[in-house]
Amino acid sequence: MILNRLVLRLLTIAATLLGVAVVVFVIIRVAPGDPIAMMLPPGATDDDIARLRALYGLDKTIVQQFFIWLSGVLHGNFGTSISLRQDVMTLVLARLPATLELSTFALLIALLIGVPLAVLGARERGTAMEGAIDVVNGAVMSIPDFLWGLVLILLFGVLAPIFYISGRVSPDINLQFSTQFYLIESILRLRFDVTRDLMGHMVLPALALALPLAAIISQLLKMSLKEVITLDYVTLARVKGFSETQVILREALKNAALPTLTLVGVQFTFLIGGTIIVERLFSYEGLGNMAIDAVINRDLPLIQGIVLIFALLFVLINLTVDMMYALLNPRLRHG
Repeated sequence: MILNRLVLRLLTIAATLLGVAVVVFVIIRVAPGDPIAMMLPPGATDDDIARLRALYGLDKTIVQQFFIWLSGVLHGNFGTSISLRQDVMTLVLARLPATLELSTFALLIALLIGVPLAVLGARERGTAMEGAIDVVNGAVMSIPDFLWGLVLILLFGVLAPIFYISGRVSPDINLQFSTQFYLIESILRLRFDVTRDLMGHMVLPALALALPLAAIISQLLKMSLKEVITLDYVTLARVKGFSETQVILREALKNAALPTLTLVGVQFTFLIGGTIIVERLFSYEGLGNMAIDAVINRDLPLIQGIVLIFALLFVLINLTVDMMYALLNPRLRHG
């Protein structure tokens, strides 16, 4: 059952990525603006324009350009950035770890906030405490992540400058990183001073991304808990003398968490997409910040590479969540 599900999802992933590649390739080429004109200085001749168009393959039809690009992608070649004059895959892989670390940190913050609030709301169901939690969740969800970023910059970067509000790491840090996963590498190399600096740069953008997700997790998990705690096996646990908190944590939470797992996976993909604006807001050196520069400069190969990598991340995360749900759900596991 799980193997068949995996094969079906892999076929779906291939079709999805092909569809994304076609749509993005066509849209960015029919959009107004000429990337070659942006590269050339004033007074460039028609021959200069023609040579650059030929260099980047823009002198061919859209269909020819697409199949040339797709053939390169299948061989691991995403082309050369028009604005940066570097290999697209090298640029993307250099920025992707920063975005993954930021997104994962934001997800952990969201879980640390959302799960305790859900448990508290379920334990205090029917009271003013539950109503207050619902009001807070609704207010937090109604504010987008980039606006939370502006609020956090004002609070902790201007009024009370506790955290960094720009960059990924301080320029005076004396550590030659071997990989682009700075946070993980600093921990493995026991350079906790560097870890603190990296966390100081990450905490505000991560919190801006995490707050709306934490409210969603809290609301859905609380609803699932309120459904589960009415079941017979939970009632039996109460008869055995467990406190309400023990009943929720030991008996109800593991079953109520399954629907939330699916939501977390879906929302995590949106969270990664949300890093585009938040990274720009905090000048964080991630893939989202690079995506905005690529759009401004009409860097077609770089835009295509970034979008395709984002799409690949989305489908892989959804695949992972789907497989985890199948493994954790006994009915699907033994079906």
